[in-house]
Amino acid sequence: MLKLLRFLRPFRLPVALVLLLTFVQTTASLYLPTLMAQIVDQGVVKGNVPYILDVGLEMLFITVVGALAAVLSSLVGSRVTAGFGQRLRSAIFGHVEGFTLQGFDRLGTSSLIVRTTNDVMQVQQLVNMVLSMMVMAPLTAVGGILLALYTDARLSVIVFVAIPVLALAVYLLMRQGLGLFRLMQTKVDRLNLVLRENLTGVRVIRAFDRVPAEVRRFETGNQSLTDTSVAVFRLMALLMPGVMLVMNLAVVAVVWFGGIEINAGTLQVGQLMAFIQYVMQVMFAVMMVAMMAFMIPRGQASALRIQEVLDIQPDVTDPPSAKPLGRATGRVEFQHVTFHYPGAEEPALTDISFVVEPGQTVAIIGGIGAGKSTLLNLIPRFYDVTSGTITLDGVDIRQLAQADLRAQIGYVPARPVLFTGSVLDNIRYGNLTASEEEASRAARIAQAQEFIEEWGEGLASPISQGGLNLSGGQKQRLAIARALVRRPPLYLFDDCFSALDYRTDALLRRALREEVAGATVIIVAQRVSTVMDADQILVIDDGRLVGNGTHRQLMADSAVYQEIVRSQILPEELA
Repeated sequence: MLKLLRFLRPFRLPVALVLLLTFVQTTASLYLPTLMAQIVDQGVVKGNVPYILDVGLEMLFITVVGALAAVLSSLVGSRVTAGFGQRLRSAIFGHVEGFTLQGFDRLGTSSLIVRTTNDVMQVQQLVNMVLSMMVMAPLTAVGGILLALYTDARLSVIVFVAIPVLALAVYLLMRQGLGLFRLMQTKVDRLNLVLRENLTGVRVIRAFDRVPAEVRRFETGNQSLTDTSVAVFRLMALLMPGVMLVMNLAVVAVVWFGGIEINAGTLQVGQLMAFIQYVMQVMFAVMMVAMMAFMIPRGQASALRIQEVLDIQPDVTDPPSAKPLGRATGRVEFQHVTFHYPGAEEPALTDISFVVEPGQTVAIIGGIGAGKSTLLNLIPRFYDVTSGTITLDGVDIRQLAQADLRAQIGYVPARPVLFTGSVLDNIRYGNLTASEEEASRAARIAQAQEFIEEWGEGLASPISQGGLNLSGGQKQRLAIARALVRRPPLYLFDDCFSALDYRTDALLRRALREEVAGATVIIVAQRVSTVMDADQILVIDDGRLVGNGTHRQLMADSAVYQEIVRSQILPEELA
């Protein structure tokens, strides 16, 4: 939790103001019982009306000052905690944006969402409470005890008996509550994961008639979270009645023994009333600590989860002195590249070596899980190689700034990702300075112009969240248009033609040949028809490069490639 307080540094002056106002408020509340005792003992008992009016006006003034300090403290404190929450959320989001894919795999998308929203809110509430109480509670407790001692030392024994009892109860609750709150936040993660999977996979769930099973799955997670929440709040529900019981017993004891002292003439009525107020204020301070005991475990659990995110350091980083890179020619070379996924026993790629010359089209083909997409993901440094080197124009890509490297690449993933907005917004995502004419041209080359024009609004047509109002092929073509509008020297197509019919695939590849002439193109594909015209075909099998050549060469030399060809019925063969 202490590490997160660094986000309060820009608010040092407002925090100091909050503490000062809280000090004024607390001092005023501690001084009022003394004035009340004077009114009773010196004014009411002796019938001194002018004295009552004078001290009464002083009490009114102090009350107004204390009330104003409380209002201003609450206002400034709210602004401080809101700003703290804003900075913390921004820091988490910015840090997560720098994650490698390994970082996302480690924590999971659902957990990251909960940590950025719900956990930040819990920490923000804790900071708000600490700001308002970290001066008030100790000052009220210490001041109340000292004034109680000054008023009557013998009655103060009651306070010294009650406080350790309350402190022990608060400590035990905090110790047990922290573990329960951590467990509860973990179960919130789990429930969010189930909900997210159901919302994104609703088509599959309904197609396979798994709605009842998913409902049961959600209810199981929901009930588990409910049970943990009930256990937490049952524990915390014991706190307030316990505090009130001890407080009321202490007051009863004060009145009982105070009455005895009044009868003996060693204590005045006003002093007893003031002493009761001091005892109440001390107990109120303990109650504030108890309230913090309710918030601290949950806030601490959330703070630990947030710090876990901030402690993750990306494995892929820019070198201290990155080499400058202008517009690349597009020459890519793999030199004995081996790659392990974190925690994997076997490498995903083993001793891969090949060269792609500028302007060449290279296709990568192989069975499912052979390592084709993994190989492609190493080029933009989504992961770094375990051993070996990958060079762009003769420069090791690990010596380049990631932004410079990725500026040379037009990337189309296997699963197209579109964003809420218009068609134009999504195409321009690849090049923010692209004109409408350039975006329209890219859409036309990607064979997306026809369905865009059918919508009536053209490039201004809206795209729903995740592109749910589009078919798989339409999303894929817009993703291709997004890469084309970038006009980079190097294109990476990760099995992005699989959602297209043969006719559209053929038209798109024909248009691409003209558009990307002079650029280097690396294609991952499943269809032989997509790769057979490539200048170079890489055959990957079980993470190893088992074939490299043209279609004609591989048909003569590569048994793996021959098996892939025989498994597919090509339109060219039917013709």
